[in-house]
Amino acid sequence: MSFWNLSDGKQAEKSDSMDTGGGDIEPIPAKTQVLAAPDEAKWDDYEGDEYISIRWNILQPKEYANRKIFHKIRVEDGDSKKRDKAIRMLAAIDTNAGGKLLASGERPTDESLTRCLVNKPMVIMLQVWEIEQDDGSIKKGNWVSAVSPRKGGAAKPEPEQAPEPQIDDGDDIPF
Repeated sequence: MSFWNLSDGKQAEKSDSMDTGGGDIEPIPAKTQVLAAPDEAKWDDYEGDEYISIRWNILQPKEYANRKIFHKIRVEDGDSKKRDKAIRMLAAIDTNAGGKLLASGERPTDESLTRCLVNKPMVIMLQVWEIEQDDGSIKKGNWVSAVSPRKGGAAKPEPEQAPEPQIDDGDDIPF
């Protein structure tokens, strides 16, 4: 079987164009809170601008489940006010995920971002951004404006209770 065989057994044909269908998806309305968890967290850069990139996977509500929200946290920004705001956002995300990055006091690595943030659900608030394109059309999407703990927080472990004392009344032989 060739790599280029399709599921119907036919081979893909040469073509210089392809349309996957679908279309634009409307952004989630502004000020919507959703339960989401990062499914990717890493350092990234674009034209020399280095930032932490988090891809959020929406878990609830059902109507938005499995949608992705891309979040750039510019912790290396040259503007100190923007940098401080970004570091506070990362600290809040980390705190909701267990606080291990902040506790280390070190610059996070790709590995530590993944280990400490991925698959840690929390509530995020979404806003809508709009950009006018060169052709005059408007492109829209969502951005993360706030994070907060998952409602009710993580289940707290029950306190360990001492076992009931065993009273030996001498009637039972332990063999």
